[in-house]
Amino acid sequence: MSQMYSDKVMDHFANPRNVGELEDANAVGEVGNAKCGDIMKMYMKIEDGVIEDVKFKTYGCGAAVATSSMATEMVKGKTVEEALALTNRAVADALDGLPPVKMHCSVLAEEAIKAALTDYYTRQGIDPEPIVGCNMDCDHCHHEH
Repeated sequence: MSQMYSDKVMDHFANPRNVGELEDANAVGEVGNAKCGDIMKMYMKIEDGVIEDVKFKTYGCGAAVATSSMATEMVKGKTVEEALALTNRAVADALDGLPPVKMHCSVLAEEAIKAALTDYYTRQGIDPEPIVGCNMDCDHCHHEH
């Protein structure tokens, strides 16, 4: 496994950050990729537009765990706007790259963040689509990231 993956990927896989659930989360998103069987669930506690805390649970391969872990690290303490701007490419780059066959894991991490933020806006009675964009109903949406 280590030939394909950077040291950072291995570190986040072996010692993932921010694992678990947030009891007082006010933003929860779950995304999955049926083809590879990866499922990510992200919990956020957002106060005054800032992501105060974030946790995740991922069922999937090492790259899925690593990208979830890195993504939570990258949005923790950031504003909702900053989190929305986080791309899967930025997550992969922060991990010193991913093998092409595993890039979909970073896409899933980006989608999990967007799904949680969609939930956050929906709970506040705000239409998330103009803010978040794609509603992450991926079965009905085949645009490229």
